[in-house]
Amino acid sequence: MKRILVLGGSGFVGRHFCEKAGQLNAAFNTRLTVPSRRVASAKHIQPLPWVDLVEADVHDGASLMRLVAGHDAVVNLVAILHGTETAFNHVHVELIQKLVRACQATGVRRIVHVSALGAAANAPSLYQRSKAAGEAVLTGSGLDVTILRPSVVFGADDQLLNLFAKLQSVFPVMPLAGADTRFQPVWVEDVAQALVNILLRKTCSEVENNSTLRNIYEACGPNIYKLKELVQLAGTLSGHSRPVIGLPAALGSLQALFMEMAPGQPLMSRDNLDSMKVDNVASGRLPGLQALGIQPASLQAIAPLYLGPGPGDAVLVRRKTAGRF
Repeated sequence: MKRILVLGGSGFVGRHFCEKAGQLNAAFNTRLTVPSRRVASAKHIQPLPWVDLVEADVHDGASLMRLVAGHDAVVNLVAILHGTETAFNHVHVELIQKLVRACQATGVRRIVHVSALGAAANAPSLYQRSKAAGEAVLTGSGLDVTILRPSVVFGADDQLLNLFAKLQSVFPVMPLAGADTRFQPVWVEDVAQALVNILLRKTCSEVENNSTLRNIYEACGPNIYKLKELVQLAGTLSGHSRPVIGLPAALGSLQALFMEMAPGQPLMSRDNLDSMKVDNVASGRLPGLQALGIQPASLQAIAPLYLGPGPGDAVLVRRKTAGRF
């Protein structure tokens, strides 16, 4: 694993993975290639000495072919949460098809892919079904694939608890669709470490039962929360606790529709609401983070470090949790 191509390396999970990949660099002198449409947007990972940033559009088949060539593995983190069926297929399926063709043409066999908990062909949302379709392309490719399925991911720079905290600092009450849906939030640092460990397992051992090849792992935290409880926790920790009122299905759908119509990236869409028709918790049928040597951190241990009073940023969280692994 001397050279690893990281698609989506400048995103939320990607930034944390690139930082933790220093472990790979220390062990094997591994270098990461991180393509981005705008290198300037990848400022968080620019200082990392083992990262090579390149400007490229990974959705262009020819560009992707050139990027894949010469690497030992590909880590795919590219995903969207909102969009039309066409948009979801473009990102979650068509990109995977292009990646598989590029790997097959260039002789690169190893792919580590981040999917999503709840991915299934018969899932209620377009997002979940497109994630399942992307997984099917990978598992049918004949390549050495490992898939990680995280629940909702939290961390100092997340768009989960921080969003709920910000909304409660503005509004006197929180009407909430899908209030009773259960989630099993996982810390972004644990997800990033899982990706590193997946690559280390294959590199360090050829023992069959220790290999991560052709396995699917569920990445979940130790505790389960209803969405309403997550919102309440974000409000309490940030000092802006507000009453949270669960909405019936019809009103929840109307709320999501209005949010879709608002300018900018929607806070919630009707497809998000469809995803919440099923709980987002570990199935118990697949190995979890413990199988990768990780004892996942609890939300209640980490969230106060960045939502509580005082400077709550990513650096502070990392300092206070240093050496946990």
